[in-house]
Amino acid sequence: MVNAAIRALWEKSGSRLSSADEARYQQLLVEWAAAVAAERTRADEADEEPGAAGTTAGGAPLVSAVLQLPRAA
Repeated sequence: MVNAAIRALWEKSGSRLSSADEARYQQLLVEWAAAVAAERTRADEADEEPGAAGTTAGGAPLVSAVLQLPRAA
């Protein structure tokens, strides 16, 4: 849900965020980071073997990138 909201904001913004959109984007990033952290915690608790959910085939943790959008001039 959060990813969909971030994508919708990106599409609406035309690559430039207004002040209000920037505030909403920052709020969505906080929600997204919390969701990713919770998902990793659940995966770690479910199974800590290499290749478990939340890890790559080699056992390394999955990492997600944070989007950086330019602000409106």
